[in-house]
Amino acid sequence: MKRATWRKHHKWFGLLFCFFLLMFCLSGIVLNHRTWVSDIQISRRWLPASYRFNRWNNGLLRGTLSYTDSLSRQRIVLLYGVGGIWQTDSLASHFTDFNRGLPESADARAIRQMGQMPDGTLFAVGQFNLFCYDHGSGQWKDCSLPLSPHERLTDLATRGDTLIAVGRSRLYLATPPYATFTPLVLQAPEGYDGRVSLFRTVWQLHSGELFGTAGKFLIDGVALVLILLSLTGILYFLLNKRIKRYNLLLKRGAPPTPLAGRRQRTVSLLRLTRLWHDKLGIYTLVLTLFVSLTGWMLRPPVLLALVYGRVPAIPGTNLSSPNPWNDNLRLLRYDADCHDWILSTADGLYSLASLRSVPARITPAPPISVMGANVFTQDNRGDWLVGSFSGMFRWNRSRGEATDYFTGCPAPEKSGAPFGKRAIAGYSNDFSEGPCLVEYDQGTDAIPMPPTLSTLPMSLWNLCLEIHTGRIYTVLGAGTLVYIFFAGLIVIWILVSGYKVRTRGK
Repeated sequence: MKRATWRKHHKWFGLLFCFFLLMFCLSGIVLNHRTWVSDIQISRRWLPASYRFNRWNNGLLRGTLSYTDSLSRQRIVLLYGVGGIWQTDSLASHFTDFNRGLPESADARAIRQMGQMPDGTLFAVGQFNLFCYDHGSGQWKDCSLPLSPHERLTDLATRGDTLIAVGRSRLYLATPPYATFTPLVLQAPEGYDGRVSLFRTVWQLHSGELFGTAGKFLIDGVALVLILLSLTGILYFLLNKRIKRYNLLLKRGAPPTPLAGRRQRTVSLLRLTRLWHDKLGIYTLVLTLFVSLTGWMLRPPVLLALVYGRVPAIPGTNLSSPNPWNDNLRLLRYDADCHDWILSTADGLYSLASLRSVPARITPAPPISVMGANVFTQDNRGDWLVGSFSGMFRWNRSRGEATDYFTGCPAPEKSGAPFGKRAIAGYSNDFSEGPCLVEYDQGTDAIPMPPTLSTLPMSLWNLCLEIHTGRIYTVLGAGTLVYIFFAGLIVIWILVSGYKVRTRGK
């Protein structure tokens, strides 16, 4: 293409997409430093209507725990999810706040699983804390697990009087009085070759996390460069328009002296702006293209090519770990019928005769979204119900059969797209209406939701995640699924066209 064509592409694509590029950069910086903003939250009343809770959607109802209160002898149902914990009964006739003692932060209050021990002790696990309910004071207390740096919790499992908090890299075991938790690193699975997920590698390359804190700050620097390129590009456009206006006024015979002075100052500022814009763009082109390309790869359709890929861990990085389950664990359940543990990981399902035995891969297994299972429980017939954003399936382990929960058809061998037609976010069988299945978007009509819960706050970190992935632009409808694909191509084209303009100019 001619230089003039490259210039037009760089100018108009850059100006029209500048807002979205700024949103990418600002939200990306926040996403890289979750602990810095963990206490900041935004009311959902300021967000698009689809972000308000309605019929327990958007993860507000993940699961329930039913137990008999030792004092009143009444049957109590505790409902939990991203909004914390709420107390009700089997008829869902009323809802009472059960969050006393939990952190005020929406990020820390999101509950992933609850459990009750034989002695009646209640536990709830969030992403960053394990909480124990003190019946005497009527509030939750932090159990202070010996978590490794940057590790998040994903699940809670029990067997007899043993409590197991599941982290993303190791387990934490405790027995009565549950005051001390012992970390346990699981053995490497059969056939372990040390390779890691290609998707996780690209993800951590994009955020810089692969190289620790230094890597994150480097990517933050790239984001700041893109912000400066956007702002200097806008300023250059506005100054150029002003110079053209001055030229037109001078041509029409306006008083030359003061006007010419203003024009000269504007020309000087324009040259300085262009110098900054050009130098920043050229010297950081490789880094900006790298960040744009890796981000582009993390969403459909390119994502589908990464999910099942395996590559050697880059030595010296976060993914190079002696722990074979580093950042890999998701859920843990004990199967009383088969007398073994079922371990759900980012790489699939595994069976363990004991927590210290060698895990063996379970095949065939029901498909689970790359984002993990939200439902993993047994029904009255002994079948496992496995639900994720890839759908809901009924799994009979003894026969090795998995069928679609809704249609009864055989389950597909692979989970397919990360977000399927029936995105399952929660399940309960503790209400008189019978089994209650909750979809992420549609929620459920099985039980009423108090209107006061609709505008519960969202953490700033989660809001930035919605912005960064493009889901916040709800006006696009289903187009949000491919927004990153086209946005990434546009950003890459802006950078390439800018390089072409600069080099061809020389």
